Amino acid sequence: MKLKILLFASIRSKLGSELIDVEVPDDASARDLLQIIGECWPQVADLLPACRVAIDQRFADPDERLRERVEIAVIPPVSGGHDGAPRSRISVNPLELAAVIAAVSHRGAGGINSFIGNVRGQSKGHEISHLEYEAYEPMALRSINTIIDRIEAEIDGARLAIHHRQGRLQVGETAVIIAASAPHRAAAFEACRAAIEALKREVPIWKREVTTTGETWFGRGP
Repeated sequence: MKLKILLFASIRSKLGSELIDVEVPDDASARDLLQIIGECWPQVADLLPACRVAIDQRFADPDERLRERVEIAVIPPVSGGHDGAPRSRISVNPLELAAVIAAVSHRGAGGINSFIGNVRGQSKGHEISHLEYEAYEPMALRSINTIIDRIEAEIDGARLAIHHRQGRLQVGETAVIIAASAPHRAAAFEACRAAIEALKREVPIWKREVTTTGETWFGRGP
């Protein structure tokens, strides 16, 4: 069967396309798909072992069988709302700390903790020109909401909000803001730390770091 595969970040950049057609056997699995792509496009073969396959905006088990007429994407390691959704947001516009704090504030919030990730001017000894963030937005929003729900269920009384930028950011601009509230400060700190770690690990947002000497795709947060 012939499938259309969405591409992101380093894979898209190397192949020069955000969509490819791949012919696979009728019983092919997600694991088989990555192997077939590597055989057809050797220039990305070294990147594929770290990638995962998403089916209809959820991560697929490696042995899950592929199907026609579904949305399939190859997801490189990720870095880590929608406008109008105050607790989860991905935006091309500048982020506002006050809006994120407001999303978690309530009468029972004895402590509010926040994390702000900004674009730094140097990385690994190189001067940064700018960063470019790319998101698989529908899946990224779903992943952020899953993180919020999971942490709020695990930490008693916690309330979370996560806002992330996409597009081109200059040095000093804010890439991500996380706020966590809870009845007591220890729980607010715990929830905020858990959120940033989960964001970097689970949400399909990538950054391209452009220095004065070149560029690199990264699968981690700001």
